[in-house]
Amino acid sequence: MQKMLVEGGHVLNGKVRIGGAKNSAVALLPAAILADSEVILEGLPGISDVHTLAALLEEIGGSVELEPGNHAIHIHPEKMISMPLPNGKVKKLRASYYFMGAMLGKFNQAVIGLPGGCYLGPRPIDQHIKGFEALGAEVTNEQGAIYLRAKELRGARIYLDVVSVGATINIMLAAVKAKGKTVIENAAKEPEIIDVATLLTSMGANIKGVGTDVIRIEGVESLHGCRHTIIPDRIEAGTYAIAAAAAGEEVIIDNVIPQHLESLLAKLREMGVTIEAGDEQLLIAPGKQLRSVDIKTLVYPGFPTDLQQPLTSLLTRAAGTGVITDTIYSARLKHIDELRRMNGNIKIEGSSAIVSGPVRLQGARVKASDLRAGAALVVAGLMADGITEITGLDHIDRGYEDITDKLTSLGANVWREEMTPQEISQHQNS
Repeated sequence: MQKMLVEGGHVLNGKVRIGGAKNSAVALLPAAILADSEVILEGLPGISDVHTLAALLEEIGGSVELEPGNHAIHIHPEKMISMPLPNGKVKKLRASYYFMGAMLGKFNQAVIGLPGGCYLGPRPIDQHIKGFEALGAEVTNEQGAIYLRAKELRGARIYLDVVSVGATINIMLAAVKAKGKTVIENAAKEPEIIDVATLLTSMGANIKGVGTDVIRIEGVESLHGCRHTIIPDRIEAGTYAIAAAAAGEEVIIDNVIPQHLESLLAKLREMGVTIEAGDEQLLIAPGKQLRSVDIKTLVYPGFPTDLQQPLTSLLTRAAGTGVITDTIYSARLKHIDELRRMNGNIKIEGSSAIVSGPVRLQGARVKASDLRAGAALVVAGLMADGITEITGLDHIDRGYEDITDKLTSLGANVWREEMTPQEISQHQNS
């Protein structure tokens, strides 16, 4: 096990390139199950979630080859079988639930262990199950695994009670080969959903209305392989934009779609950060004095819950009081205690964090409790006096490719060290 050390006070300058979108990749890999021939996915991020999903595809009989260097993966689904995946790697990440929709769509049956991932409070999959049942599947929970069985899948009209990215994608995966027409109402509109639909359409699926709140799918009999390039990761791009605002002079963020980040860029501009947006680049130059802002997370195109935590760190540098309210995951406040250890002046009231600033953060020993909390602590470490020691790197590595190297290339002083046996036991018991 390793820990990350961040020495604050170094100014970030230069260019950083953003990788493929984690939240697309984790759905695109299971979607490949639905094809009858080779699927090539280009631009995948080199993160642990991608390796976990690739291993799961091999477990069910697929052959997966990673092209060295350019992040392309070749998936051969021809020999895949409907094998139960009740535990093991499935439990490592939440997005393994996309195997439910993909295997149900391909084989009319699936057995998938209940998913894991970051603990962010209740994240039920009832909307996914409701969708599968509407399409004609029988769904049961037996010994902690979800059993899906259908004689055949038939198109249906499905209204989602809550806007859910996971449920929207999972129902799409199950419906593309169902007989007849499926309509998903109150569908999520995230760019990652459009990315998955683009892949499915290239495979021969008939999908209309993606990016709006009504998606219409006409079932087809079979899907073929294709080549697809993943969109850039808007959350990784947003994290580096926040880091640049926190500790940068002039930072260029390359391989980004600025429209995907409009809610964040608007807030950064409101805080006094200078931003120039090009076709696939952002130039971030923070002002001398940042002003505090209020944030309320909402479904896309609102402010992303995934950027709430890193932005909390930035607010400690801003003058005034800012209120951050997470309407998506109310339990997504575990980073607050760690930021307080670093001298952050933050109070929690209900599902809101009230941040007063500006304060000078102090380096401390802190623990990443989930992926984006880890990003928040890295941003805090860049601003803090002294050295910040971050444990729980397995969370950070699930969503940020080469974060140590990328920050170092911008001029940060960031490195990793092996943890001592004593530190490991302290980390596990904390």
